[in-house]
Amino acid sequence: MKHIHILVIDDDAVACEFLQEALSREDYKVDTYTSAKEVLKKDLSQCDLLLSDIRMPEIDGLQFLRRVREKWPELPVILMTAYGSLETTMEALRLGAWDYISKPFSPEAIRTMVQKVLDVRRLRQLRMRGQPKIPGEPQFIGSSATMVEFYKQIVRIADAEASVLIEGESGTGKELATRALHQLSSRQEKPFVVVHCGAIPDTLLDSELFGYEKGAYTGANHKHEGLLASAHEGTIFLDEITEMPPPLQGKLLRFMQSGEIRRLGGHEVRHLSVRVVAATNRNIDEEVKKGNFRSDLLYRFVVRLHMPPLREHKEDLPQLIESLLKKLGYPSVRISDEAMELLVAYDWPGNVRELQNVLEQTILLSPFMVILPEHLPERFRPRRDPRLPLLPPLEEAERKQILQALQTTSWNQSQAAQLLGIDRKTLRTKIQRYGLLRNATS
Repeated sequence: MKHIHILVIDDDAVACEFLQEALSREDYKVDTYTSAKEVLKKDLSQCDLLLSDIRMPEIDGLQFLRRVREKWPELPVILMTAYGSLETTMEALRLGAWDYISKPFSPEAIRTMVQKVLDVRRLRQLRMRGQPKIPGEPQFIGSSATMVEFYKQIVRIADAEASVLIEGESGTGKELATRALHQLSSRQEKPFVVVHCGAIPDTLLDSELFGYEKGAYTGANHKHEGLLASAHEGTIFLDEITEMPPPLQGKLLRFMQSGEIRRLGGHEVRHLSVRVVAATNRNIDEEVKKGNFRSDLLYRFVVRLHMPPLREHKEDLPQLIESLLKKLGYPSVRISDEAMELLVAYDWPGNVRELQNVLEQTILLSPFMVILPEHLPERFRPRRDPRLPLLPPLEEAERKQILQALQTTSWNQSQAAQLLGIDRKTLRTKIQRYGLLRNATS
């Protein structure tokens, strides 16, 4: 049997010795090097895993990773550093690192990470052997610490068989998270079935999920396999599971315990292999207390994930907006700095779904390629100070014209004066007269 071959690269010889001892105990073949430049001269095609420090002379870990990905794109690399940061983490992940660990770490921690990476590599080799890459793989947008931690949770549990409950507000992307779990698992080639529990009447949800025999009830003119059977060997996503009526919750509980179903009106028992992922935008613990959701069904969900609302990672807004504008077919539209400030200041109760709606609405109503504050819906604009006197219509129109010129030129007063056909001194006088501020929007 071939031994797993691991290469360790760290300019600190003591660190190399520590890793060699920690990993050799698992019967891995471990070779250590203090120079990344030396490793790049070798043929790494027979290696199974690389562990590389980031801060090294001559060639650092990120440069080393780029070179490795060019020549051996399927070779897993784990990066190590004592100077961890979000920017470094995201850059490492973008360049193709399989994982990332901060020093100092225990022997057990590195052994666990290495085993996880090797397991994922083995599954990927089995799954991808002779198979093309699946198009349309779901992708998350965002590089904030909040979203990076969520990505890591998704990766950790993706290929487990455990059932998952995703909790979060409407519009956060719970279905997208479920699709990512499915695509990253060994079930990715199998069916992915979505059931919106709140959109199907209670009387029909049972038969839709579990199926029915011909003649089981009035109108059942043919046999229906059911959505659970359709998801055999794949994943079923039960969206808004708290909308499911209590009697059906009991039936789902029995299925999750035994994997067995029986169609309505039938006697044949069928065993299915289905990974169940559910989602809710309600506080499910409160629903249990109220008697609306069964506690024993809740306990069948081994993993509970919290989907972060947009207000908890608003630093991702520019990336999200850029992605959504491309999705909507307007990649050249730009958000002005002043408009972006207003979008960042907003709390987004509708989350990413609301953001997409706002962008669509704004683009349709705005004829410009640059979105200014006045193009945004009314709720984004700060209220006018009621203590300020109302201006006569002509002066109010002039004030708005001057403000728009300033916003268009990013508050470059020389350019704004040129646009308005006045000199800079006159413009400064009018700015003072109207009390215009850089963050003013109306």
